[in-house]
Formats: sequence, structure tokens, C-alpha cells
Amino acid sequence: MAEADAPVVLSANTLHVTIGARILIDDQDLLLRAGEHVGLIGRNGAGKSTLLRILAGEEHFFSGAIDIRKDLRCKYLSQSIELDDYATIRENILDGARETRELIRQYESLPHDAKAHRADELERTIAARDGWTLETRLTELATALAVPPLDRLAGTLSGGEKRRVALAKTLIDQPEVLLLDEPTNHLDTQTIEWLEDYLAKSPATCLFITHDRYFLDRVCTRIVELQAAKLYAYPGNYSEYLRQRAIRDEVAALQENRRLAFIRRELDWIRRGPKARGTKSWSRIQRFNDAVNAAPPPVERDVELLLPPPARFGDIIARLTDVSLSRGGHQLFSHLSLNFSPGMRLGILGRNGLGKTSLLKLLLGELQPDSGEVRIGDRTEMNYIDQHRVALHDDRTVVEEIGEGNDYVMFGNRRVAVWTYLKRFLFQDEEITTLVGQLSGGERNRLLLAKILKNGGNFLLLDEPTNDLDLATLRILEESLMDFPGCLAVVSHDRYFLNRVCTDILAFEGDGQLTFQHGDYQYYLEKRQERLAGSVPAVPAGSVPAGSVPAHSCAGKGSVPAHSCAGESAGKKRLTWKEQRELESMEETILAAEAQVADLEAKFTDPDFHAKYGRQTAELTAQLDAAKAEVERLYARWTELEERRQLH
Repeated sequence: MAEADAPVVLSANTLHVTIGARILIDDQDLLLRAGEHVGLIGRNGAGKSTLLRILAGEEHFFSGAIDIRKDLRCKYLSQSIELDDYATIRENILDGARETRELIRQYESLPHDAKAHRADELERTIAARDGWTLETRLTELATALAVPPLDRLAGTLSGGEKRRVALAKTLIDQPEVLLLDEPTNHLDTQTIEWLEDYLAKSPATCLFITHDRYFLDRVCTRIVELQAAKLYAYPGNYSEYLRQRAIRDEVAALQENRRLAFIRRELDWIRRGPKARGTKSWSRIQRFNDAVNAAPPPVERDVELLLPPPARFGDIIARLTDVSLSRGGHQLFSHLSLNFSPGMRLGILGRNGLGKTSLLKLLLGELQPDSGEVRIGDRTEMNYIDQHRVALHDDRTVVEEIGEGNDYVMFGNRRVAVWTYLKRFLFQDEEITTLVGQLSGGERNRLLLAKILKNGGNFLLLDEPTNDLDLATLRILEESLMDFPGCLAVVSHDRYFLNRVCTDILAFEGDGQLTFQHGDYQYYLEKRQERLAGSVPAVPAGSVPAGSVPAHSCAGKGSVPAHSCAGESAGKKRLTWKEQRELESMEETILAAEAQVADLEAKFTDPDFHAKYGRQTAELTAQLDAAKAEVERLYARWTELEERRQLH
């Protein structure tokens, strides 16, 4: 049966939701048909989680009608995890199948002389729920979701571990309807891929909120966007949504241009007065009034995420040489060598608990290696965004959190008013005076980015920066990081983010095995598949045959080739006299190019930018893009010349 013809399992009719004076959902309808997998997207604060809670029966401050078929089991995964801290993981997960377990208990407790039809009825119901395989499913889910040992108490778990247990609890009873709020949060790449396969094959009707664009592409059969209190439906996956949304925006822009052109044409006629217009033109006047009073299409503002221009590096940025690290008696990795070069954006991925965050703390100096050397350059300025978001104070207002007693922030070498700076991160006047503790998860993450990124630095360390960000803000963050001329090391399970931003991948593949691969995430995957298929043999560090190109995958436990591998020197020529002179003057050339970028960026950060340079926006933007591209080219050329000088 086609999804369009499938029966409706859940519906919301003329749903109206307000919070205070703000309308979140304005008399909208939503239908979910059997077997649909629907992705719910929209800006942070638009009301997505509120809508999911209403559909799940968790919230009741709305008007309209919610209807779900009474014979269907519906399970809801909330962002705020609630487990019984005094029960084991096993007990918490099985609690998700409470009704099925009660049926099994009733069946097993039937007296021998019970009526046969009652036993048959219970047995059929349990079989329909696949209840006899609960223990098998428990084992499979616990393994696939990498939950901790089942006999541990839930109260001893971290937030990420509780999230995995809650997801297993949601799936254990194989409900017909799943409402999932950010199901991929705190999951590693391997587990997300398992969940994609599970849901893509599941006959359950799913409505989920997620920022994972690969997930939306692989699982969705329809996208519903919540924008300006309206719900817009798009058949197909996320890629198809992007195409249809672009068409919708083009049509809306065309209609708006026609409306404005009509108003301009009619305005002179309207101004002539009643005598000139005649007495039979009331319909024409009404059409003009309707056009004037019609609302323009909603325009969503984007975060203006500009990173302060970084200071230039010295000869060494950050270098790890033969580093080994263990925690709690467990070896995380050994013999790791890594050399960061200007413009390098390293993506770090792998299952939780393998040492990714510990690697960042080595670079920060918060941890010391068991052996080997971690050397940080004298001019390297680290800036760290922590995945646990502990840097915010709930009892302060937003403006107090950013201003820290001042009415301005330093952006590079310029002062920017706190309110101006916060509005770049989409905080409106009433939100700027709100207590931090009252912000949503997405708003807190935007505030954290605003707070930490203003501190600048030429080496950014980001630990799961994409959690709770909406898709539009994610895109802006990605573009800002792609334009950042400093260095970046980012721990992330967001494959789309890794693919767009990263120039190199360091993968923690388990059992102390680390693999370094030049290129983006997709290229890493291709090379990994080749290695698993045996077509590209793993090459131990330091044993690369002359003239070959290493696969950057090491057979030795935890060994990783340095960013500049010895095997890459084959075929590289010595520097000519002209190139030697070019290298000697390169720092001065880069400094001048960066100064030009800084001057242009200073114009854009000027609070009076539109008054001073409004007519030059396109020209200045082109100049800034060209200046940044020149800096990147110079850094790449500097790296090439320096590597050739060192290798010969």
C-alpha cells in the first residue's frame, strides 16, 4: 500500500499553541500515515519539541484536536531523560515493555484449570507483540547501542549513557508509532548508522526531530518544516526538501516582487483622488488595499557568526611525537605522532570512551602523556568549546553572561557593543535580558558559541559543537569554520559536518587502533572500505616504501603517521634559489595578507556598517572572499615549501 493511501494513525487538527504572547503553531493540521518516516525540522525555539510533547500527550496547553488510534502503541523519546536511578539498566529498558511483560505475567500465572480461550487470547496478543523474544531484543539493543553492563544502576550513568538506555527503552517493545526528539544526540557514528538501518527497515510510523542531515536523507519519506508558526510538508528526504524549499522560496520571492510592482503601478492612480478614479473602481481600490495589507513572505535571519581574526602562528603550532596515553589502567592509544600545519581542520571521530576528548585535553595541557612529547607553539592560542556546556551561569542574564561587567566585547582589536554582538547570534531584545537558566538547549548552545568564540584564538578545539543547533545555524557555523585561517580540531559524530569542514580525519577505530586520513569524511570512508576489503593494505608508520603514497592507516596498535609522512617526500624536488627567497619572505607576505583581511572584517563588524558602506556591500564581500582565499593560498604554499625544505 502506498503511503499516500495508508491509514492515518495520528492526526492534529487546527492545532493552536501559544506561549505568552508568542504564537508557536497557528491553527495547523498534521497527519501521520502508517509506515511514514517524517523528519520535523525548524529553527531553535520554533516549537518543534513542544509539538512532539503535545502529540505524545505530555503537554496540554493548546487548542485543537489530537487523535491517535487507540489500538496502537506510541512511544516518546524526550530530550530530558527520565530513568529510575535506583533500578538497573536491564530493569529500565524492560520497563519500556511494561504492558507486554504484564500480559506475559498474566499468562504464566493462569491456573491450570483456567478457561482455554483466555490463555489462547493472551498467547495471541503476546505473539502479535513479539513478546516472547523480549530478552533476545534486549541483548541485541544493548549491544547495538553500546549501553553499559545491564546490571549497573542507572544512577551511576553519564548523560550520554542514559540517553542510550532511554533509546533502548523506547525501542524494546517495537511500538507502532515512534516520536523521537534528537535520537542521535550522544551517539557515535557507528551507532547512528545502526539506528538509521533499524528505522529505515522498521514498519513503525516515525516522527523525529534531528539535526543529522545524513540521517534525514537515509530515513525520511517526508519532511515537515515548522516555520513562522506554519507547517510545510515536503515529500521525500532531506535532499529533496532542499530542492523543493528552494523552489518555494523562488515562487514566494516572485509573488512578492509582483505584489510590490502592482503597488507601485497603482499608487499614482490612487493618489489622484476620487474624481480621477471615478465611481466604478471600488474593486480596483480593494485590490490595491489587499496588496498593501498582505504580509510579505517570512524571512528567517541567519546567525552572523564571524570569528575574530586569529594571530599568526610561529614555526610550530602543535606537535605530538610518539605519544601514549592511558586512563584508569586502560590504554587509549600509543605511539601517536601528529603535526598540525596552518589551515589544518582535523575531524576526530570514533565510539564514546575511546579517548577523543582525552586527546583534546592533551593539546590543552590538562592531561600529560604516559610517554612521548606534546609540544605547543609559543604563538599558538587555544580556544576550547566543551561538550558538557559547563561554562554558562544559569543565574545570570544573557547580556551579563557575555558582557561580564562590560557593555562591550573585544572582537579582535575592536570594541563591539554587547547587544550588537548578541543580535548577530539571533538574540532579540527581550531574550538578551532573559536568565540563562530559562533558555532552550539550542539557545544555550548559541550563547555558548557567542561566549567562547569572542575570545578568539588561532587554534579552536571543539568537542561536539553541533549538538542542539538547528540546521540553519549549523550551516553558518560550518561556513565560518571553513573560512577560518587558523587550526581546528573537532570531535564530532555529525558526518555531514565532518564532510564539509574537515581537511583531515583521525578515527578511533577501537582496541587502540587509530587511523589518520587526509581528506574529508567521505574519503576516509572510501579508504576504510578499501582497507576492509583488503585492496589497500595497512602500512605501519615509518615503513612506507620509497615512492609510494601511504594509506595513512597503521597496522601497529595505535600508531599513526605524522601529518607530514616520510613517504610523501618521494618525487619532491629541492627548493630552487627563487623558492628559497620566496620562503624567507613568506611570513611577511602572509602577515600583510592577513592584515588586509582584518581591515575588511573590521568594516563588517562596524556597528554603523550599513550607514557607511551599505552601497558597497557586494563589492566589499567580494574583496573579503578574495583576501581570505589569498591567505589560504599563501598558507598552503608556505606549508609546501617548508615541507620540501625539511625533507631535503
